[in-house]
Amino acid sequence: MKVTQSVLIGLEQQEWVVINDFRDGSDGPEMVIIPAGDFMMGDIQGAGYNNEQPVHEVSVGSFAMSRYEITFAEYDRFAQATGYPKPDDLGWGRGERPVINVSWNEARLYAEWLSQQTQQDYRLPTEAEWEYAAGTSTNYPWGNDIESNQANCDGCGSEWDNTKTAPVGSFAPNAFGLYDMAGNVREWTCSAYQSQYEGAEQGCQLDDNRRQVIRGGSWYNTPKQVRAANRSWGLLNFRYNGVGFRLIRR
Repeated sequence: MKVTQSVLIGLEQQEWVVINDFRDGSDGPEMVIIPAGDFMMGDIQGAGYNNEQPVHEVSVGSFAMSRYEITFAEYDRFAQATGYPKPDDLGWGRGERPVINVSWNEARLYAEWLSQQTQQDYRLPTEAEWEYAAGTSTNYPWGNDIESNQANCDGCGSEWDNTKTAPVGSFAPNAFGLYDMAGNVREWTCSAYQSQYEGAEQGCQLDDNRRQVIRGGSWYNTPKQVRAANRSWGLLNFRYNGVGFRLIRR
């Protein structure tokens, strides 16, 4: 495991980056260490939907989260090694674009494979871990309003708006050094969906209706739908062209 330290311009805190080696010595996904803390989860600004209530305090332990959404290059490595089918990129390109058309089950299989290859413990984030890592009490990492070219969504002012995904890292990171926490692709979590917060957001479990929480908004969602507090769900065995994932490691 390699650990490097860097400072992002304009940020007061230092940023710790962890890169886990595969058994062959090559690099795994780049991870950023998120310190433990407490935060108010939900629609603090009052700009959202009923399913973002009630606003409540949550304590989160420290974890590392992948700096970028898992890319096609990273997922294709798993598919090549295991013989698992490669997901369709819709002709948009693979490489450093976020992987799409992967179900919740397939994201979980990738996490299990990555854990085996690196001897580390990877999994999807809980919904609470995801929102905490979004790192903001405002609607977006940069404030309460969308300005041009800060994210990829339907109305965000980027060259990819409502057309296709952007290569990961195309926009400025948030305060933790994480990229694309708003827009580009929505992201699977390990939490079961509840129509309002009742505790499932803080754990990993399957929903009786096979609905798992997805967060973050996508290239085809509106600015309101890419807010940090916005939440939705997907069927765990379905694939979507606007849904990918990122992982955490404890």
